[in-house]
Amino acid sequence: MTETIAVGTNGWRTIGVTAAASFMVSMELTVISLAFPQIRARFPDASEELLSWVFSGYSIGVASLLLIGGWLAGHFGNKRVFLGGLAVFLAGSILAGVSQSAEMLIAARVVQSVGGAFQFPSGLALLLMAVPPARHQMAIGIWGAAGALAAALGPTLGALLVDGFGWRAVFLINVPVIGLGAVLALRWLATDEPTGDPGRVDLVGVPLAGVGVGAMVLGIVQGNAWGWGSTRVLVSFVVAVALTGLFILRSLRHPRPLFDLGLFRLRSYAVANLSTALFGVAFFGWLVPLPTLLQGLWGWSVLETGFAIAPGPFLAFLIAPQAGRLADRIGNRPILTVCGISGAVGMLLQYRNFGVEPQYVSDVLLPGLFVGIAAGTGFPQLVGATMRDVPARQYAMGGAGRTTVFQISIALAIAIAVAVIGRPSGTAATLDAYQTQWLICGAAYALLSIVIFFGYPPRFPTER
Repeated sequence: MTETIAVGTNGWRTIGVTAAASFMVSMELTVISLAFPQIRARFPDASEELLSWVFSGYSIGVASLLLIGGWLAGHFGNKRVFLGGLAVFLAGSILAGVSQSAEMLIAARVVQSVGGAFQFPSGLALLLMAVPPARHQMAIGIWGAAGALAAALGPTLGALLVDGFGWRAVFLINVPVIGLGAVLALRWLATDEPTGDPGRVDLVGVPLAGVGVGAMVLGIVQGNAWGWGSTRVLVSFVVAVALTGLFILRSLRHPRPLFDLGLFRLRSYAVANLSTALFGVAFFGWLVPLPTLLQGLWGWSVLETGFAIAPGPFLAFLIAPQAGRLADRIGNRPILTVCGISGAVGMLLQYRNFGVEPQYVSDVLLPGLFVGIAAGTGFPQLVGATMRDVPARQYAMGGAGRTTVFQISIALAIAIAVAVIGRPSGTAATLDAYQTQWLICGAAYALLSIVIFFGYPPRFPTER
């Protein structure tokens, strides 16, 4: 029966605008890696620790501000916050593209992160409000496919941009795309009324959440650089635990909390968030370190590496919308079970096949296609599974909580990969380190399947 329910012109326009914005903002998570050597050469006086904040500043900013972005969307309207997020992201992209110092570039990345954090939850809420509930999984499939494709194809697109136009192009390419998206969003997106409680919000909870989550991500992303037992890392985690604990207590007691922890009483929301964390650790723990291996061990160029990895993400882009349509009929649980199994198979193939001599089909393409199936049935399906039973008035808040978990899982995935792989000396040590990492990723995928199959409630979403 779901095929007879029309999405409508407004629904398709909303899907298109929010998916395009998600694509550009998500791409900033991975596209920067290919530009980093040129950035280092442009600012030779900057230390490696300072330049690492070109990565960390964006990740920490997005993760720490998502809950605040979700609250703003609920209290000021999703369209207003979405447009504001696009405007801030656009300004940050321009500043990054014209940066004359490493400090200016880092500041611009932080500005970008503010726009990204505000755009994600409000864009998802706009999407869910514009599409009939019976077609939510299909719409989320398209929206999620755009974000997944961007994050996964970031290295490939970054390679093309850097090779053809230099490092500034990875930022300036956002200007025409986001600018056009903002114009279309202003014209096409329906203006919504605030859905949050108009009363006084827990203003103490705002800095507790932002600084607490930020400190947690800071400790994770800087753990390898600073040393896991260093004072700075330990202080970061102590601050994170203390402030996050206070935030939870405030949220439980305050009549109008920044984030409603009652959402985790929804079994679907709690289980899907746990699965999201496992997926982030598995997928990004494979994707982020793989280019370094191909370039270092096989001697492949940046362009060769980017295109070698591309088939899997492209397959994910093709699968995701179809998986969303299927989920409208059969639910998320069977599809996400396939996600975990496929990802585990891909990691097993990577573990068994990869060798010193380049064998593209068996060593990269075949494992990558299985991971692509996992990504196409995972990225958007996890969003849909998380948001399935969230009330409409809490779409932005629920989406902000989900994306916060996802951002933390990405930081954790990279930290685990760096710690496991380290700086191996010699070919045999390199292969051993990467094989250990692939086993960790495979275990995370397998655990995802188990958690979803036995823990996720199978009933279908209801009208809200």
